[in-house]
Amino acid sequence: MKDVEKIKITTEEVERVVLPQATSHPQAGSVSKSYGALATGQASAVNRGGSFWLEAWFYLGVAGLLGALVGWAICEPFYVDGVVPRELWRWGNYLMIEFVVVLMCLGYALAESLAERSLQKALQRGALAIVVGAVLGLGFEYVANFLFNVLLRAFGSLDKREFSHWMARSIGWATFGAVGGIVYGLIGLSVKKGYYGVLGGVLGAALGGFVFDPVCLVTQVAGPSRAIAFGLFGCLTGVAIGLVESALKDRWLYVAGGPLAGKQFILYKPETVFGSQQTSDIYLFKDPSILPEHAVLSIRGRQAILRANGVVTVNGQPVQEKTLRSGDHIQIGRYLFAYREKQKAN
Repeated sequence: MKDVEKIKITTEEVERVVLPQATSHPQAGSVSKSYGALATGQASAVNRGGSFWLEAWFYLGVAGLLGALVGWAICEPFYVDGVVPRELWRWGNYLMIEFVVVLMCLGYALAESLAERSLQKALQRGALAIVVGAVLGLGFEYVANFLFNVLLRAFGSLDKREFSHWMARSIGWATFGAVGGIVYGLIGLSVKKGYYGVLGGVLGAALGGFVFDPVCLVTQVAGPSRAIAFGLFGCLTGVAIGLVESALKDRWLYVAGGPLAGKQFILYKPETVFGSQQTSDIYLFKDPSILPEHAVLSIRGRQAILRANGVVTVNGQPVQEKTLRSGDHIQIGRYLFAYREKQKAN
């Protein structure tokens, strides 16, 4: 048997060896579970992509579009072109805009609730949107028609092909956007949210009113023209509400990981409740470790204070009560939130 050649290792070779660093174990209370592509135990890994359909401007725009089209479809068979009908069954001429506005409001209420995955909120908010939208829509329709007719006389334009006619309709119909904004604030139980909603709704509805006559002139077919024009009206109003609300927000939570990744919750209320109940301000579903009222975020002056009833970590550290700073990452079960504040000029 031949001798086996021995391997020789010099002292210099040993000194050049670099051992791998030991991986630290997660701290008690932290969650190392992965959800999707995000390891939620790493607070620094903030996914900013998310689902674009959870952006408020998108789902409110789609909701406004669908609501307006359904309102048009209900009334169109009972609409008469060119004359003011006297028959009661031709009620579409009188109630088409009312139906469009009410169902737009219903769409905004349902979209906001379904984006949060809460059927209970959808039913409650939907009922409120129908009642308030109907009452305000009827009253604001008189205001809109009054403004429209006054402006037509002031501009001296009854021709739908003239720019001044488009402007008159734009200003008059802007009032309908205010209805959508008021309802949006009511379902969120926030005056500030209502203010942002009214501002966005007025801007969007004004743009929708402005394009109404040009669209009808281009398409040249009465029923489909109204469908396209009302659809744009509802869509633009919803998109504008979402964009204005996002642009003017002061404090918000961005969902960086979990089933709602990509959604942002703007903090309007003095207290925001996280929990497994559908009525929670931030409903955390599909996680049995979440308590019915798992945590509460309170706004006290310029401070945002997080109080935990269950397991919560901030930047990887378990907390019972914590004053948050912009950029902090909050872990609750499988959900990861990034807390943000708008920077104010000194």
